[in-house]
Amino acid sequence: MPNTPPGAANPLPTDGRPVMSVSELNREVKHLLESSVPLLWIGGEISNFAAPSSGHWYFTLKDARAQVRCAMFRGRNRTVRFQPGNGREVLARARVSLYEGRGEFQLIIEHLEEAGFGALMRQLEMLKAKLQSEGLFDQERKKPLPYLPATIGIVTSPTGAAVRDMIQVLGRRYPAAKIELIPVAVQGQGAAQQIADAIHLAGRLQRHDLLIVGRGGGSLEDLWSFNEEIVARALAACPIPTISAVGHETDTTIADLVADVRAPTPSAAAEIASANAAALNEEIESARWRLSRAMDLQLRHQRQQVQLVSNRIRHPREQLQNRAQRLDHLELRLQSAVRNHTQNNAQRLTQLERALAQVHPRHRLEQGNTQLSHETRRLHKSVQTLLRHKREQVSHVGQLLHSVSPLAVLDRGYAIVQDDRKQIIRRAQDVKPGQKIHARLNEGEITAVVE
Repeated sequence: MPNTPPGAANPLPTDGRPVMSVSELNREVKHLLESSVPLLWIGGEISNFAAPSSGHWYFTLKDARAQVRCAMFRGRNRTVRFQPGNGREVLARARVSLYEGRGEFQLIIEHLEEAGFGALMRQLEMLKAKLQSEGLFDQERKKPLPYLPATIGIVTSPTGAAVRDMIQVLGRRYPAAKIELIPVAVQGQGAAQQIADAIHLAGRLQRHDLLIVGRGGGSLEDLWSFNEEIVARALAACPIPTISAVGHETDTTIADLVADVRAPTPSAAAEIASANAAALNEEIESARWRLSRAMDLQLRHQRQQVQLVSNRIRHPREQLQNRAQRLDHLELRLQSAVRNHTQNNAQRLTQLERALAQVHPRHRLEQGNTQLSHETRRLHKSVQTLLRHKREQVSHVGQLLHSVSPLAVLDRGYAIVQDDRKQIIRRAQDVKPGQKIHARLNEGEITAVVE
């Protein structure tokens, strides 16, 4: 038996039959509806659309014979990708419920999309899953873009705004590149085949260093050619690095996922293709001015810091003057510090140059030559001294030898007597009468016979 709220009249009649309150009945019906009817898809036309400040949406879905009230709460409607309004055909995923306060049957909308959009999205998701399983989206298979492409091919419509934007950006940022347009239809029947054929043609000709494939913005149906499988496989098989530039930044197609690089817009694709040249020019320009502007930027930064403090705090006149004087003092100190730093670096450079000169092979060779000349002179002098000393020794020894030489004795009147065998005769009994002897004098030699 239902409970009676405090202060309410007893719902039981005098005969004891149970009676439900209206709120209890609505609550029970709501529970039965939500528990018995599963989540469902429903399509219809929006009418009586209202979006109060709470952020919730309230509207009616109708067809030719009936209508039903709907509510979509703020947490759910934030994911809707279009702006609903009266007369829009939509497809909704909803659960059946009851608004207890009024006892009104209603649908609580969990997801809302434009009619026809859901079928396309399901088809798109199935193709994405297929191509992803084959590895067509893998980062490892994507080719790097050339550093400075000489020839850039553009596969797009020749009459759209996208091609004009790309040519304008490339002409301004990278005029050295040659641009070749490969015209194709970008929407409608047969457009996907034309795009795929153009990509295959560019791959066979090998005339381009880079290929941009894309078009301007549009609805999902307008961009559908770039979600076709033949375009995806043509991009995957293309030997030339590719940039996909389809629609606006929020649009993502299968071509974007397969191409080597995805650009958010056609203009951005032209910037990406020419970014290397622009970056090179900027780097050269930056290197040219960096040194000359370094001190000026530092001083400007100091002035800006002081100015920011001055703007935030209101100072008396004397303090402002002190701040200005302090700024001048800092500026002078900074200039002096920069000069000292420059001079120190110059002195350091000079010292390093001298040190380098000391260890230079030419200097070491000159030192070696000087030392070799010095050692040569010392060796020559030592040899001369040694020779003179040896000559003196030889002369002294010669004199000693001459003093004991038999020739010196002969010079004093003596003679050396020898027999025929050149043996020196020292005693008279060593010879016999009639024996021939030889006497060597100081000058000459005589032969005699012993008597």
